[in-house]
Amino acid sequence: MPATRFHWHPQSRAFAGVQEVIPKDGPSVSGIPVSPVDASLDNLRRTLGTATPFCVSETPPLDLDRLSPDTFATLTGGTSGRPKVIVRSQASWVRSFESNAAQLGYTPADSIAVLGALSHSLALYGVLEALHLGLDIHALCPLGLRATSARMAAQRCTILYATPTQLRLLPAGTLLPDLRLIFCGGGALTDAVRRHIRAVAPNASLHCFYGAAETSFVTMSDAGTPDASVGRAYPRVEIDVRNPDATGTGLIWVRSPYLFEHYLEGGSPHTMWEGDWLSVGEYGRLDAQGYLYLRGRAGRMVNITDIAVFPEELEAQLGGLAGVDHCAVLARFDQRRGTRLIAVVSGPDSPHLRDLILSHCDSNTLIRPREVVFLDPFPLLPSGKPDLPCIAALTGCSL
Repeated sequence: MPATRFHWHPQSRAFAGVQEVIPKDGPSVSGIPVSPVDASLDNLRRTLGTATPFCVSETPPLDLDRLSPDTFATLTGGTSGRPKVIVRSQASWVRSFESNAAQLGYTPADSIAVLGALSHSLALYGVLEALHLGLDIHALCPLGLRATSARMAAQRCTILYATPTQLRLLPAGTLLPDLRLIFCGGGALTDAVRRHIRAVAPNASLHCFYGAAETSFVTMSDAGTPDASVGRAYPRVEIDVRNPDATGTGLIWVRSPYLFEHYLEGGSPHTMWEGDWLSVGEYGRLDAQGYLYLRGRAGRMVNITDIAVFPEELEAQLGGLAGVDHCAVLARFDQRRGTRLIAVVSGPDSPHLRDLILSHCDSNTLIRPREVVFLDPFPLLPSGKPDLPCIAALTGCSL
């Protein structure tokens, strides 16, 4: 019978930075603080496999006793506002652990590294996958960037879970030849970051995946995925694009064994259930070969001169330009023109970069932002994504 709960495999070892977590006696814990990381991992060790539902968070929810024994709670990224607390069955992640291991050939010699805090679902996923499957896990968020790469090299880590920002910041001077798999989630990768990763981890197969905290894996890309696509459906996932327009763009619905159950705190008007199908309000299109192309989320879509515009598309374009490390495209109300787009870019004011951005939009027939604003520092979430509510407040824009 397939497992319905996480467990800590007896062959798994856990490291917080350079320190191995030594088991201590103690009761299971439902609300697990993120730091210190060694204590967080030890609390997980005592909790996994028990009937205790749990949440790893900076401030774990107080009402976890409402959850059933085979569930756990995680937080959404909070890109567009206050993070929501979602509840999912432990089995929903266990199924994907088993799928990854089967299709990508995990062996007992593999070890997983995660770079983010355990409150970020991508890092927590990597930790729980390793512990459940009997692999060593290296939670490296206590270390600086150079020490992180050095530790991965010294421990010969073979699998890495990271965001695009974390991959971009890996130091170029430390090679990671033992990495064979890199899972990237949380945003699009630019060509520059892809080249950087090929140089730093020359033997790694890069797999970017699309999904949300509510859906887990929806698609996964590989070396054969066309540019601008987020890949084909992940195993056992069905994708339906409903009510497509003339371009084939419609609302994305998903059915799979990996979906969440409900919100414990917060919610979204764009999250909808229809039977066992779920939509989180994302728009996109499928091509004839089954590759998915994203447009953006309903919550961020704006209308400009009666045209639906998805800021995410412009962000992806601008993020690939030389000199643009982080950017966000937001809407600002204009009494004369109605809505206008503002491109917000990280770093000190740069007339040269401003001209480059505007000329790129003109040359590629993109919606041209009315203004380019620079922020230094540029607000980021722990996941490395732009902190849109903070950026909106600093620039007088809306979400």
